[in-house]
Amino acid sequence: MKNIFKILLISGVVGTSISSCVPKRKLDDVTANYDAEKAKSQELHSQNVKLEGEKNELDAQTLDMSKRMSYLKKDTAIQGVSLRQLTRNYDQLNSTYRELLSLKDQNKKKAEELVTRYMREIEETRSTLQTKEDKLNATERSLAEKKENLRLKIEELSAATAAIEERARRIAELKSEINRRDSLAKALEEKIRQALFGLEEEGITMEMRNGKVYISLDNELLFKPGSYTADDKGKQALKKLAKALKGNDEINITVEGHTDSDKYRGGAQLKDNWDLSVMRATEIVKVLESFKIDAKRLTASGKGDSNPLDPTDTKEAKKKNRRTDIIVTPRLDIIEDILGN
Repeated sequence: MKNIFKILLISGVVGTSISSCVPKRKLDDVTANYDAEKAKSQELHSQNVKLEGEKNELDAQTLDMSKRMSYLKKDTAIQGVSLRQLTRNYDQLNSTYRELLSLKDQNKKKAEELVTRYMREIEETRSTLQTKEDKLNATERSLAEKKENLRLKIEELSAATAAIEERARRIAELKSEINRRDSLAKALEEKIRQALFGLEEEGITMEMRNGKVYISLDNELLFKPGSYTADDKGKQALKKLAKALKGNDEINITVEGHTDSDKYRGGAQLKDNWDLSVMRATEIVKVLESFKIDAKRLTASGKGDSNPLDPTDTKEAKKKNRRTDIIVTPRLDIIEDILGN
């Protein structure tokens, strides 16, 4: 039962932990599932509190029944003594009756009166004994029914408690996995930071946000104006990054291409900034794949000029907005399995 009161504390920690490690696309689903699980857990907790009250009431009833049973057992013992005494009286009365019959001829009238009186007393005694026996049997049946009801209530309470404890175990398992993913993301961030050390002045920045590692590269480092073919200088930077990411199967990598708001004039092959951003993101994905990054973990995404870092119309703002973001996200398979179960 102690595990029941841990659920609310664990739920708060899990809520905070979940919001720090999931991707934007899946975070809403994970959060919704978690909120649903939290609501169910709170509902189960309310039910458990109610069942606890019912159990305490049944415990009091059981104690009262036990006292009454002890009294009835004591009363039964007394009745047994009375019954044996009455049996002896009955035997004595029968003996007297036989004696009276033998004296019938000597004092017939007196004997008949005595026989009638003793027979009445015997019948009254029998009736009293039958009434007490019926009452005792009814009490025993009532007590047996209440014991059965109590047993059923205890089984229901045990089942509810087991369900709550299982829910708490799953929440603890989810919290442990989230903490492990956070640790993985932090270790990965440090590894990438070391791999890209000294490249900040060349237009590479990195930050940890919502459990993901965001690596932003100026397009001047990667591409010539209007081009979507990576330069050698940019490839060298990507090679260092790929070395830090290679061999880690617990992450997914999304490459996002971004442009400024100027109209694209590069050639007939592409129509606009949307096409340019997609092609540049695809080019970076291919470069990373050439450096042995598993293609199954790579995703290319073009944002065009729809997600600027600086919405102003200055040269500095446009330079900042022309970029390629590489987003490294811990995989959520295990967390989704836990929530699904």
